Amino acid sequence: MQRLHRYLGSLLLGAALIAPVGLQAADKDKDKDHNCPNNGYYDRDHKDCHSWDDNENRAYQNWEQAQHKTHRDFSKLQAGEQSEYWKWRHEHPDNDKDRH
Repeated sequence: MQRLHRYLGSLLLGAALIAPVGLQAADKDKDKDHNCPNNGYYDRDHKDCHSWDDNENRAYQNWEQAQHKTHRDFSKLQAGEQSEYWKWRHEHPDNDKDRH
């Protein structure tokens, strides 16, 4: 009986330690679309959606050059780097209109 309690205790402790990792992964996926239109990204800091089109792709390339970064797909960036981009993007809107 004592062995069963020890086993169940270990199982519950393991589940409690693993649960936050699963929740973090689910939260990251939620930021990907956050009810944004197709090919959209949610800007968590500014609480808005950004459509990823040719115009956004050009802006992203400009940001990479300005930051002296090697090109990587935006979707592969860490959340912090994506936030840096969206901050820069809000500070550098399109000349013709703000598409955000």
